[in-house]
Amino acid sequence: MGALALCLAATACSAGDDSSSKGPTSEKTSATFGFTAAPDNLDFTTTDGAAIPQVLLDNVYQGLVKLSPDGKIVGSLAKSWTVSPDNKTYDFQLQPNATFSNGDKFTADDVKFSIERVKSSAWKISLKAYMDVVDQVQVVSPTEVKVVLKQPSNDWLFRMTTRIGAMFDPQGVTDLANKAIGTGPYTVSQFNRNDSVVLTARSDYWATKPKLKTVKFQYFSDTNAENSALLSGGIDGIIALQTPDTLGQFKSNSDLTVSQGTTNGEVVLSMNNAKGVFTNKALRQAVNYAIDRKALVKAAYGGYGSLIGSMVPPTDPWYQDLSNAYPYDAAKAKALIAQSGVKNPSVAFKIPNLPYAVSSAQVVKSDLAKVGITANISVLQFPAAWLDQVFTKHDFDMSIIAHVEARDIATYGDKKYYWGYDNPAVTKLLAEADAGTPQQQITDYQQVAKTLSDDAVSDWLFLLPNIEVLRKGLSGVPVNGLSESFDVSGVSWGSGS
Repeated sequence: MGALALCLAATACSAGDDSSSKGPTSEKTSATFGFTAAPDNLDFTTTDGAAIPQVLLDNVYQGLVKLSPDGKIVGSLAKSWTVSPDNKTYDFQLQPNATFSNGDKFTADDVKFSIERVKSSAWKISLKAYMDVVDQVQVVSPTEVKVVLKQPSNDWLFRMTTRIGAMFDPQGVTDLANKAIGTGPYTVSQFNRNDSVVLTARSDYWATKPKLKTVKFQYFSDTNAENSALLSGGIDGIIALQTPDTLGQFKSNSDLTVSQGTTNGEVVLSMNNAKGVFTNKALRQAVNYAIDRKALVKAAYGGYGSLIGSMVPPTDPWYQDLSNAYPYDAAKAKALIAQSGVKNPSVAFKIPNLPYAVSSAQVVKSDLAKVGITANISVLQFPAAWLDQVFTKHDFDMSIIAHVEARDIATYGDKKYYWGYDNPAVTKLLAEADAGTPQQQITDYQQVAKTLSDDAVSDWLFLLPNIEVLRKGLSGVPVNGLSESFDVSGVSWGSGS
């Protein structure tokens, strides 16, 4: 996941020596934020995972629409839009002065190019399927474009706030892994693989210019090094703190502030439904009963996570509390193992080397051992090794990962997705939910969540909180993690005025 802890700490400390960070907070023009999951490249069109859009979406690449801090869909490159009475045609009026960082003007032709490229073989990631509903893109004028859908879709405009809605310059896609050309307020001025990304504000940005001239995303494989960097002044904030048990040292520091928001990040104990022992429903149910999730959250995340029992966070309109569907019951787990007919089950438990996953896996392993299931833990480097073995090759029995993409319950309708769940009834419900009325979407999604729970497809361990520790004086930092992006365009020092 990057360099040695000592090197990371040294790199972070050097950030604090930037002359722009000295003096009164109102005079500072740079900030450095610490994260744990580093991007392996800059191409989110061919590389899964959240690390790349976290740094690039809304900051470097923009879409027609984006999510506001409270989760509402608002305009970005589209200044307005209308929807036809049959809910199939979206007519977007574009910002007339938007430009790419290479100087090219942004027009409706770029919208057509970008959407059609998602539907082509150029895009490789599974999320591209959300664009399948698009029938055609019509360029009306340089500042007007119509998108015609094959059938009504409640979900499509929301998906346009994610990476699949990012707008590209046809001249800027030759080396996406190393060079990002977008319409956003920042450009990538430095990319040190698995170590850091530095964003620099565009002097020619077409809209309101960001307050910070440079923003650094510093990545840490060692959370102790990350914490030390913040305490020593090497970084200015930790976003999505991975070690809540260390909060005491920050709360007692008068130079720091601690806040807690919410996320879309369901920490999922995934089971391979397509092959191996977990094709057996009774055994999957046994796993759900065997794990004491309340104790796990306390041990692995300081008690800060929320129990939800499904792939639906409370911020989604179709949320229902299913956290008590499988109360901790070791005796019932043992009975279900006997019912499954699987003798002395032993599973390949492949997890990423992320703090919450490693600590959660230890609790899961212990709980499963108490009921007679042996979990053989393998810790894989994230993102490359985990994405290759688990996500792509499906070479696992069980894993743990936080799924941070919004409204990702729909992944259970794709039998090719890494957990290999194949239920035509669920696939049908998801399709009907998308094409029906908004109320039908709510009803159908709730039924999907209930079916997934009954089938014990996964064990939804807890919902990640968004715990941030920031240096005093920083303002405009997103409190909630409801989008794929960490939008720094509104961050400033001082009052933010």
